Amino acid sequence: MENQVLNFDIELGGGGGSSGISDDVIEIDHPIDNEEMVDTPDAAADGSIKAMTTTRSGSAGAVYIPETELDLEPYEGMEFESEEAAKAFYNSYARRVGFSTRVSSSRRSRRDGAIIQRLFVCAKEGFRNLNEKRTKDRERKRPRMITRVGCKAMLYVKVQVSGKWVVSGFVKEHNHELVPPDQVHCLRSHRQISGPAKMLIDTLQAAGLGPRRIMSALIKEYGGISNVGFTEVDCRNYVRSNRQRNMEGDIQLLIDYLKQMNAENPNFFYAVQRDDDHSTGNVLWVDPGGRMNYTYFGDTVTFDTTYRSNRYKLPFATITGVNHHGQPVLFGCAFLLNESEASFVWLFKTWLTAMLGRPPVSITTDHDSIIRSAIKEVFPETRHRFCKWHIFKKCQEKLSHILLQHTNFEAEFHKCVNLPESVDEFESCWLSLLDRFALRDNEWLQSIYSDCRQWVPTYLRDTFFAEISSTQHSDSMNSYFDGYVNASTTLSQFFKLYEKALESRNEKEVKADYDSINTTPLLKTPSPMEKQASERYTRRVFTRFQEELVGTLTFMATKAEDDEEATTYQVAKYGEDHKAYCVRFNVLEMNASCSCQMFKFSGLLCRHILAVFRVTNVLTLPSHFILKRWTRKAKSSVVLDDRPGDVVSGYLESHTVRYNTLRHEAFKFVDELAKNVETYEVAVAALQDAARRVADAAKNEGRSYAINGRAGENMTKYVRFGSNTCHDVQGNNSTHSEDEMDQKIRELSNELNAANRKCELYRSTLFSVLKEIENHRQQLSVKVQNVKLSMRDGG
Repeated sequence: MENQVLNFDIELGGGGGSSGISDDVIEIDHPIDNEEMVDTPDAAADGSIKAMTTTRSGSAGAVYIPETELDLEPYEGMEFESEEAAKAFYNSYARRVGFSTRVSSSRRSRRDGAIIQRLFVCAKEGFRNLNEKRTKDRERKRPRMITRVGCKAMLYVKVQVSGKWVVSGFVKEHNHELVPPDQVHCLRSHRQISGPAKMLIDTLQAAGLGPRRIMSALIKEYGGISNVGFTEVDCRNYVRSNRQRNMEGDIQLLIDYLKQMNAENPNFFYAVQRDDDHSTGNVLWVDPGGRMNYTYFGDTVTFDTTYRSNRYKLPFATITGVNHHGQPVLFGCAFLLNESEASFVWLFKTWLTAMLGRPPVSITTDHDSIIRSAIKEVFPETRHRFCKWHIFKKCQEKLSHILLQHTNFEAEFHKCVNLPESVDEFESCWLSLLDRFALRDNEWLQSIYSDCRQWVPTYLRDTFFAEISSTQHSDSMNSYFDGYVNASTTLSQFFKLYEKALESRNEKEVKADYDSINTTPLLKTPSPMEKQASERYTRRVFTRFQEELVGTLTFMATKAEDDEEATTYQVAKYGEDHKAYCVRFNVLEMNASCSCQMFKFSGLLCRHILAVFRVTNVLTLPSHFILKRWTRKAKSSVVLDDRPGDVVSGYLESHTVRYNTLRHEAFKFVDELAKNVETYEVAVAALQDAARRVADAAKNEGRSYAINGRAGENMTKYVRFGSNTCHDVQGNNSTHSEDEMDQKIRELSNELNAANRKCELYRSTLFSVLKEIENHRQQLSVKVQNVKLSMRDGG
């Protein structure tokens, strides 16, 4: 039985169909590649394609008729074994004469839905429909080039009862110039990557080469771009497809690795964001060491998305901080399959969960509006800073033409950002810079100026960012995995490199700990403050503090104002009174602040406050100016004050600190000893024996405490281990609750603090009087010497 078809008249070379096409006709449109070159070369065809231009009556313009060998040209009645054979022949013909083809429309059988007619046309057939719904619904970021010009060249084939396909219509005239042979490889239908070319691309991609370098190698290998048979765009698309296929498998390997790490240690945290179709999305993980380090150094963090593997173009993000040696410390890692705001919000919320909901004081990121929006949502109380080193680097790209014209611009730009001490000074310097180089209308400079409060240092000094040197942030940013992650790193290779990087960083921290404890720094002054700092700070932090302390020798501190709350000093270098810093000092509370805000920004006292300490005879650093995070004991769970003269500290050390230390040491063994019955029984027996020994020691020695010269009341101690309770009863056997003792301690501590403040005030006043007396004595001595000299000269 013959196929039952609808009567169908096709308008050859029409602009995309006619009203005569029935509902059984299915049009298949092939969208033009955004990167396709326009099929209208500037040069005419060479001798191998003889294009003849004729003018027909009623024609709107020139007609181009390709001439080729007749046996290689389609004709009506020509038969093919299959539709694909017909398509291949027409495309081969198009390649020889210089145009690109596409499938325009098809027709199916009502009986079984099989295609029974097909229309192949020139790629320039028809016209673009600018009113299509898809162009209304979304605005294109990069408009496509117009390539359709209404060309009517086509090949129409239909299937016969025998199963063969026959040409029932052929138009060879074109209304546009044809492409010469050396440009045919740019036409879309002729851009194909052969098997050998794919193998070579795979090999070069595995070696870490990008699409541009791969294409250069192919051109050299095949002896010219026209012999390659495809463009760099095709190569780039093929590399991207390869990358996507490899990435999907490697992401699963990453998740399996994270599952294994979590099984080995439940404190290893990881999370995977699933898309709507339940496919794998973004991945975040934090190792146990990172979670522990965050409890010590989580006051400021850096979120860095600049690590990218050229193999995947996959953003590898790191969340880092700064330890007590000024070294970068890892707080978490993530792979982001996309960089949408929703992805960053998920990442930050999940990471905050891993860190037990404790947000940092400050966070530093690249200059990115999407990341900024996510941080505002997840960390509303955290101070957000854009990395100025990234902005400096971007300056080289955005203002390259200015750098070529003015070699001194980059240095002037850095000075304008880094040197101003106040907002007014920066504003003045910025306007002066724009005027000198005629850049007031530069859009990029306007955009970064609008965000200046988030990256210019003078706006940020009132917030802690743990920067103890001007180059520290540029060194630590982008450096945690340097030397391990590079352009050719795959996810499957990343695991081992990740572990090696962690080992290397941990080893550097151990080495710095060893140097801080077992080496003695060279002191440069006889100051007790310098000796105190050398014993408390880590080696690198002490070196930075020492620079500030020695720097006080060039500064003069002059009392400017004295009120009930504090005394104000003007601190400046000798002969530079116009560049004075303002220091307010409350001697009763031993509290000081400086207009440079260095302590707020870095956690170290500036030379200006230290200069005031020098003139007011403050010989040692007050404890609240020594941040624990910069000390050797930064990772200790208890605070041990090693100032021997502080009696209250000594008592607290013997009570609260000892209690916390014992509890901390005991908890270290609880998990291990409770794993099985044998270790549990051994532990209980050991504790019972320890209880008896503690009771005997208490009876022999007695337990009395002296605070501020007055004996404390005897206390009853209870030591309970398992089911045994040992009592230590002394004196008149009276007992006092721990709350009463703590209250007594607080009262005595307050009295002692008040007495210390008074003593400090009296001492300061006495030293001031003595200093004035000494100055007066020196002036009198000079006058006496002058009188003696004048008498001698007169005699």
